[in-house]
Formats: sequence, C-alpha cells, structure tokens
Amino acid sequence: MSHPNILYIHSHDTGRYIQPFGHAMPTPNFQHLAEQGVLFRQAFCANPTCSPSRAALLTGQWPHSCGMLGLAHRGFRLNDYSHHLVHTLKKAGYTTALSGFQHVGRPPAADPSEIGYDEIFDTSKNQQATSDAAIAYINRSHDKPFFLDVGYTVTHRSFPEPGPGDDPRYCIPPAPFPDTHETRYDTAAYKTCVRILDTEVGRVLNAIDRAGLAENTIVISTTDHGIAFPMMKCNLTDHGIGVMLIMRGPGFSGGKVIDGMVSQIDLFPTLCDVIGIDHPDWLQGKSVLPLVREETDEIHDEIFAEINYHSYYDPQRTIRTKKWKYIRHWYPTLRPGDINCDGSPSKTYFLAQGWRQKNQPHEQLYDLIFDPYETNNLASDPKYQDALHDLRDRLQTWMETTDDPLLAGSVSAPEGARINDPADLQT
Repeated sequence: MSHPNILYIHSHDTGRYIQPFGHAMPTPNFQHLAEQGVLFRQAFCANPTCSPSRAALLTGQWPHSCGMLGLAHRGFRLNDYSHHLVHTLKKAGYTTALSGFQHVGRPPAADPSEIGYDEIFDTSKNQQATSDAAIAYINRSHDKPFFLDVGYTVTHRSFPEPGPGDDPRYCIPPAPFPDTHETRYDTAAYKTCVRILDTEVGRVLNAIDRAGLAENTIVISTTDHGIAFPMMKCNLTDHGIGVMLIMRGPGFSGGKVIDGMVSQIDLFPTLCDVIGIDHPDWLQGKSVLPLVREETDEIHDEIFAEINYHSYYDPQRTIRTKKWKYIRHWYPTLRPGDINCDGSPSKTYFLAQGWRQKNQPHEQLYDLIFDPYETNNLASDPKYQDALHDLRDRLQTWMETTDDPLLAGSVSAPEGARINDPADLQT
C-alpha cells in the first residue's frame, strides 16, 4: 500500500489527564505510545464542547465555519458533510470505518452513516464492544489503506465507584481545585475511568502490532476537550481547551516531545501532507510536520477557540499566545457557567460553597507565565491595557477573516434544537 493506514482513537472528556503528561494517572498504554511516537504538550481543541470540537478536528475548520455550533444530539449539524475527513481520504483511495462513538452526525440511534463512512460497527457506549469491533476490522485482509475511527465515551460522566487501586485518600485533585474529600473522591473515580480507557486503547494498539501494521499506520490519539469537572469542560481556559495529543507512525517516532502550540484543526492538513495530497480549499489549520521535523519551534503565534451552544447559549471567543490568554463573553450573565457542568461530587461541593453567586466577567486576561492556572483576571488592571487591546484587536481580525457569524449579532440555534433555560441547575 502506498499510503499509510490511519488509526484515529479518541475519548470523551479526558483533557491532558493521562500519565505521559505527568499526571498521577496509571495509563501504561498511553505512556508506551508516547515513548514510541510524538507527544504534543501544547495541543488545544477549537471548542471545549463535544460535537463542535470533534467537527473542527474532522473538517479542519473552526466550529463557526463548519456550522457545528452546538451538540449533534441536540439538533446541530455540519454545513456540509462532504467536508468531513473521510470524503477526502476516500478520494485518495482509503476505505473508512467507524467503531464506537462519533457525535458529529445524528445520534447513534439514528443514522451516523450520513457522515460518509464505508462501514459502521458498534456505536453503543460499551467500551469493550468498541474495541472488539475495531480489532476485528484490523485483523481483516486489507488491499487498500484504511482510516479507522475508534471512539470511546469513557471518561465522560457519570463515573463508576473508584476501583481498588484508586483510593480517594491518596489522590490529589487537579490544580487549582481545593483538596477536599469530595474532589479527592471525584479524582479517584476519574482515575478508574481512565484505567478503563487505557486498557481498551492498549487492546487496539496491540492488534495493530500483532497484524504487522504498526510500521505503516499513523496513530492519532486525542480527546475532545477538558475533563468534566467544574471550570474545565465548556470553559476557554486551558483547563477546557487543553487536550492530549500523541501521534505515532511513519514520520512520528522516537519519543519526541513538542512544546509548540497546535490546534486540532491542524490534523487534517497534516494528514494531507503525510499522504501527499492537496489541501482542500476549506482548511483553516496548518500542518504540524514542520514542528515534528524540527524545522521551526512554532507554527502558530496564537491559538483561537470558541463556545456557542452547549446546554444553553453562551457565546465566547478566546485567543491564546505563549504568554497571554484573552477570553471575551459576548452576553455575560450572573452565572458562572455551572449549567454546562456535568453533575458530580465536585460540582455539588462547589455549589454548596456559593458557586452560583460568582459573576461571569465580560473579559478575562491572564498572564500564562506567572498565572498558568488562570485565576487572576488582569483585564481591568491599568498596567496590562496594552496587552488587552492587542489581543482584542487580534481576536477581532480572526473573527472577521473567518466570517464569524457572532459579529452580526446573536447566533440562532437551528429549528427544533434543544436548548436549556439558563436557570436550570443541570445540563
């Protein structure tokens, strides 16, 4: 086969909380993958909500450009499903298959084949069945290169009880959370989930090895956005948009670690360059190959991301540089986004401590060097107005260049979409 196979493995709500990123999360299969491949320490999603993030990665477009402004199961869709990666790969001679969760087409109970996969296997939320179907596909005889999309719902809420190896007494919650009984318990339960994810990913990677395909298969391992804890998922801080990204295969080897900023919309053009085909004219990202080949330290001066709809309408945009993060809320409320946070022991604790009384600011500015956890908002500080105005202008330019519909006013949801009342407590 002239082109490498592509194995795209993705999880739900994992952020960067796995072992190769330095966290106390026992994930030996992810660790092994990183030691064999290339780990991107500064990778970001385009939107810290589920369907928009996945749609951006798979179309190479910002969510407001590809049309996925909210969740597929709540009524949102791509503007043009022919922009999905599978169509470009099929034109290049690939067969395409899906096993497990996708969240870009209609819900699994309907018809995810509208996306354009040649074959669709298990689309339930059973992690083992997802792996079984993927392994069976890998073990076939292939006369063409394949693109295999393997999607796991774990580590999405709700979490199981912590397993025997994840005693809450000896867990530390993610920074900057307070160290309490509730947050320790929640972290222990997450660790149990991520162990399950690692086991299933390891089974699929082992199948690639046993089939003798590892040398000619590009593995992409990532997640949609940050973990489902308060102030993480559905937020534009790095807690929400920071994602794991590990690649292995031809050109991606040696245990290399890259600190240059990359966006998930960069993966589509990267794959085009790897297999030697032209970039479709709608792509908005850049290939990461110059980083991997050590031709440059950065391919981006800035990273952008956005939020439109999750459970309710809360439009936000952000620009991130190596030093600064600027977030703008278009219609700030007196709510801190708690409705977009999945129910959990941590959420219950935060609500009991008065989380719903926290005001949502119109603008946020953070110095990522001296405040990496983004807790000290400098937007109103006179000393930082030059940085504020510069980032405002650069964000405005990006929105204009990409025809962001938010510039024309409030963006409506499609007819029939399910949107929560902001007064609701849960998503």
